[in-house]
Amino acid sequence: MLTGSCFCGNVKYNVSGELADKGICHCLSCRKISGSTYTTNFVIPESNFSLISGTLKQCTAKHENGMDLTINFCQNCGTTIYKTASLDMFAGVVVLLAGTVDGGQGVEKAKPNSELWMKYRVDWLPSLEGVTQFNEFPG
Repeated sequence: MLTGSCFCGNVKYNVSGELADKGICHCLSCRKISGSTYTTNFVIPESNFSLISGTLKQCTAKHENGMDLTINFCQNCGTTIYKTASLDMFAGVVVLLAGTVDGGQGVEKAKPNSELWMKYRVDWLPSLEGVTQFNEFPG
């Protein structure tokens, strides 16, 4: 089981079961969400995510491909915990930001299977070898 929290510790969560997928996303929306060049993500079944404490706030905006993208974040410190999207491939899953997993477990276990939105990868960041790469979302 993975446990996680926001920066201030107000929001705490558990993740049970196996991860459905792991990937990094270079899309312009993820740059805004992370304040960096990409997000590192765990895709998990929604039923495997349990909020233990705190209250999440939501913000929904249009992704560059036209879908609705919703971020769920701590209303106190603003840390994004997970994302959901209106695209069929995201039905029934949450996209958990790996950096919110406690004790370094997240980033240590986050070696991605895929790299998404490669067309927006910054030039000075090399692509990852041995992972499936997509210019947008697969499918």
